Order: sequence, then C-alpha cells, then structure tokens
Amino acid sequence: MSHTPHTSSRSTDLSRLRSAVRGRVWLPGDARFDDVRLPWNRAVAQPTRAVVEAADAADVARLVHFARDAGLAIATQPNGHGASGRTEDTILLRTGRLNAVEVDAASRRARIGAGVSSGALQQATAEHGLTALPGSSPVVSVAGVALGGGLSWFGRAHGWVSDSVRGFDVVDALGNQRRVTAASDPDLFWALRGGGGDYAIVTGLELDLHGAPALFGGRVLWPGELTRDVLDAFRAVTAAAPQELTLWLELLHFPGSDPVVAIDLTYLGSASQAVTHLAELERLPAPLSDTRRSMSVAELGSITAEPTDPGAGVTRGELLAHLGAEAVDDVLTSSIAPMLSVQVRHLGGAFAQPSDTPQGPLSAEFAVYMFGSPAFAPAADIAARQQLMAHSLPITGRKPVTFLNPAEQLSDALPAASIARLRAIKSDCDPAGLFRGNFPA
Repeated sequence: MSHTPHTSSRSTDLSRLRSAVRGRVWLPGDARFDDVRLPWNRAVAQPTRAVVEAADAADVARLVHFARDAGLAIATQPNGHGASGRTEDTILLRTGRLNAVEVDAASRRARIGAGVSSGALQQATAEHGLTALPGSSPVVSVAGVALGGGLSWFGRAHGWVSDSVRGFDVVDALGNQRRVTAASDPDLFWALRGGGGDYAIVTGLELDLHGAPALFGGRVLWPGELTRDVLDAFRAVTAAAPQELTLWLELLHFPGSDPVVAIDLTYLGSASQAVTHLAELERLPAPLSDTRRSMSVAELGSITAEPTDPGAGVTRGELLAHLGAEAVDDVLTSSIAPMLSVQVRHLGGAFAQPSDTPQGPLSAEFAVYMFGSPAFAPAADIAARQQLMAHSLPITGRKPVTFLNPAEQLSDALPAASIARLRAIKSDCDPAGLFRGNFPA
C-alpha cells in the first residue's frame, strides 16, 4: 500500500529550507549535492529534491512542518545503509548528527540518538562489561538495524535487535515530538520494532543492554578445496551449539585470488569455555590463518573486517530451513563466481522464541547472504547467479528486513498478517504518506 502526499497550493521553493531548519541543507546545483544524496550502496540510484542534515530532534520537527506545507515526503537515513532508491520527490533527511550516547550501567539500559553507529554504542558499553546487539559492521546505525528487526552476533542469546528496544523518540506526521513505548502507543511501538521506517521519524531510542564480562571470537580461514570438510564441521558445531555461541560460514572468492572458506564466530564467555564447543574445528587441517582470541565487545567489527567506506554491491538474502540435504553440499561447494562472498549464518536459539514484533519468532535455522560487486562483474550476471543459488537451497520464502535488496518489497520479508497490520498503522498515523521508508508496507 502506498500513499501520495497531498499537493499544497503553497510555494514549493525549496530554498526556503535554509531558513526553515538549523541544520545543513543541500539543493540541486549546490556543491556536493550529488555526493551527499548518495546511499551507502553506490549501485543504488537515489533521486531526491533536497538533502537536510538535522541539527537535533527539534530540527526534524521543523522539517516535518515544512514538508507538510510543501506537499513533499521525507525519506530518513542516518548514512544510507539499506537504501532502496524509493526517494523520488522526497527530502532526504540525514540524522547522523543525532549521536548522543548515554549508558546506565546499573539498569542495563542505553539511550541513544538515531545517528549512533553500532561501533560507537559498543565502545560505550564495553567499559561497563555490557553489550548491545551488534552485527558484523560497526558503521551501520543502531536505529536503522532496529527498525528492520536486526540480526546480531548475539541474537541466538537475546533475540532480534528490536526485541531489546524499550522506547522510541519520534517526530510524528503532525510534527509533534513524542516518546513511544509499549504502554503509550502499542501499535506504533510494535510497527517500529521491525516494520521499517515508514510510520514516524525516529530521533532516538532506549534499549536494553546485556552482560558480556567475557567474549571470545575471530575468523578461521582455510583454502577453498576444504569447503566440504569445513561445511561438515560447521554443521556439527552448530547442531550442538549453546545460545552463547554463534558461527557464520563464509565462502570467499576475490578476483585474482584462490577461493577460501572461513568460519567466523563469537562466544559470550571465556576462551577455555569456547574451546570445548569447537572441537570439530580442531580436527580440520591446519588453517591458513586463525584470529580467534579473547576480545572486547568493541572489537567485533574486526572479525569479518567488512569495508567501512561506501561501495557498490549486488545483494540477496534468504532464510534457510536447514542445511541437511546433499543438494546443499553441492551448491555450497561449487564456485560462487561472479559473486565475491556467500555468508551462511546460524540462527535458532532466542530467535525462535516468542517475539511481539512484525517479524515474530524465527523458525528458520540459518540465513544466507550473497554479495557481488559490479566493479568486477556485470550486475545482471551477479543477480542471476544469486537467483540460481537461492533456488537451489531450501529457502523459506521469507528473509530479514535488513537483507532486502532494492528489487524487493517488505512483503518478501514479513508474514502477511504483519503486512496487513502495518498498512493499517500507516493509514492511521500517516494517511498523507509524509514518511517514506526504504521498504514501505
């Protein structure tokens, strides 16, 4: 269901934005306009009428009033992760300056601005022996991940990222600043915890933190010819893994290099405890490298060492019911070219527990995420290879919201009942379609 903002009879001269808000404004023709409007994934075209970097939450409210009068929608992005390109005739709002972090160690809660990155939050929690629920990249925004439900290194122990959110600070479609909780507005609170960014502009959130007095993690890397053996070990370890242990299988093939296979892992506990659960890995041939060690929760980004600068990518994500069929072996041990990487994440644990969020409990045991770069192969060839791999695996027909690519819809990720409820909430809280998420319901 889509909504079109009303067309106002008032002037839509966007130069008035410069006096309407205190933050920075870029309009077409301005120096750097074509740079600041770009999403993180440079393969995604992102047309927009203007870009505004809000100075604070009050500035966001000013922008909402301006956009309502101008008959334009607002697309909100801290830094452009997860962009779908659905930004035609919008004002693109950047919330990166809303970057305050407050940690209450006694209550195990954090209050953060919408622009706070996962890495920044982890830095703040680490000194207290606590952790939020970070994923593989330290540069994504916590708010953006939570709005999409959010998969984390520690999700097997603590569920979706959105399960840990206790409150949102928002600006609604009338330009009012509000605090939204399960008690104050249960429908909007439910929608924001995994239904995307289509219902209000989130300026901050409060979330639970979790104990992390010890952490063991790293990457073990082998040559590609051992993929079948590593896959067998991956199956064996994940079949008996406690909720504190998370393993991701990585198939990697970079141009000019031989294929390699890796297991990335984290364990919420000591190194000695971790070793008892990882015996199957020790039975494999000597690896090319092994970075496993005791580490701080602020160092999680070092495990996969994903790029921290924007670039172009072609992606596809799926949920897998299992990894048990012989056909799975054939798919995962064949060449992944022209893709650069295929990641298989172990889920289960707390992900399968009840969750009062749009995605609900997750019965799938694994997720797969495929990545290729148009810098090395035509995008159409990468997408075709991804489709072939997906159709050869036991996919469930759903996927995490944060894994959606620009060609997909929110209905590809969430159950039909959740989509219906989200559309009703959208009609109630934003009937004019002032807000446009990356993936509208």
